[in-house]
Amino acid sequence: MMQDFEYHYKSSSTIAIKGADKSFMLAHCSEVEKDNNIPCFFYGNIINSFVASKCLSAMAKTVRAHFAITPDQRISLRDPIVSVGNEQLHFEAFSSCNSVYARIDVLKEGIDGEFIQSGCTNVDFNDATIRAFNSVVRNEKLLIAVGSKEMQVITENASTTEKKVSLPDRWIKGLGNVQVYLAQMNLIFKLDRIQAIQLFRGLPKTPVKVAYFLLKSGNTYSFSTLPKPGSVRIGGIHRMGLIENLLMFTDHVSFYQSQDQQSIAVILDFKDIRMLFLLSDGVYRGFSGEGKNLENLTTEVSDELISTINHQFKTNEIFQPTLISIANDLQFQTMDTLQASLSSIGLLGYDLHTNSYFYRKLPFKLSRLKSLNPRMQSAIKLINQGDVEILVQDQNSIKAQVKGSSGVIHTVLGKQDDFQCTCNWFTTHQNKRGLCKHILALKMKLDL
Repeated sequence: MMQDFEYHYKSSSTIAIKGADKSFMLAHCSEVEKDNNIPCFFYGNIINSFVASKCLSAMAKTVRAHFAITPDQRISLRDPIVSVGNEQLHFEAFSSCNSVYARIDVLKEGIDGEFIQSGCTNVDFNDATIRAFNSVVRNEKLLIAVGSKEMQVITENASTTEKKVSLPDRWIKGLGNVQVYLAQMNLIFKLDRIQAIQLFRGLPKTPVKVAYFLLKSGNTYSFSTLPKPGSVRIGGIHRMGLIENLLMFTDHVSFYQSQDQQSIAVILDFKDIRMLFLLSDGVYRGFSGEGKNLENLTTEVSDELISTINHQFKTNEIFQPTLISIANDLQFQTMDTLQASLSSIGLLGYDLHTNSYFYRKLPFKLSRLKSLNPRMQSAIKLINQGDVEILVQDQNSIKAQVKGSSGVIHTVLGKQDDFQCTCNWFTTHQNKRGLCKHILALKMKLDL
């Protein structure tokens, strides 16, 4: 069951227009009380205003997209997350079906403004804001204030109406899985603007059920339903229509593929702005259900250690696991568990361009670590009920029986790091979407 976290905005997002200038004041709310009391995290100009507005419009379109649900199943629109700090702005969002993740990185070179304090918050993209983004023209000045700024020159659109939005827990779960995929990606193709525009002319305009493949022949790229050596598989390829309107402004378009070939990433480079789109293997595979962190959560780290690390880092600060493990005298296995724990509650992101993690100062609640991982909760329950029986254990292999929720006995076999189970989950997904609860329970019982 999806649980939502309710946010109350002290004011609505507003647009102030004065001559050729537009000011966007993005109403914010945070569960971190000291951040919520700060009137403004950032106030300044986005230098490449035209491209920034196009990217923000594309993000708004992503949030509204629903590739795997019918109109009757649509949930209310969700508002993007913005991270301010380290002289950068990050905007992040998921599609309504959770199968597409989008992030805009406005780099230091593209910003002329004041970073008042680092922080991470939910922002309000209402219809008026989206229309304003769409109306920005070339060379028009664009000012963005994350928060409310009392000294705004024109406030004719200001509203004192309190607004409520919900941040679903699946967004936090999705953020945790996204960074695991991104950290395991390899660059496959890099296209210039002309090549990208030509490629996307062959993009299906309507939803398709079959997978497509991105091929390269000489200096030409194309989409095909037939795989060839070196091609990149793309499920639900029509989702890439979210990118199409940005191609004419980009310098390069890079395609990445995860090592398990279950996800692809597309990065559009605008010099001082980058926009990333991450697509799951299909429209019915939301990132919130991938379970990519579960394997590294079978052992525990102390709440004190997690809290200590959280206090040490600010939003958008580079997070280097190896240096952290050395500085805190942590074994690498403990560091893997710590990293997975932080990821599972949405505190880590990954930058493909720099191949580095960055910290995301979301509301810090350790209680979410287990509540956001129902498979982990089920595995703990199996252990507590004594439903895990070890039949064989030696240096080379493990065999166990685990009682399922319906009373069915499942057999789990393990050899080195390779585990298999007779349950329906494993039969359908193997370990592509994270370990099943029976393998998790066995590994937790044996502290593997």
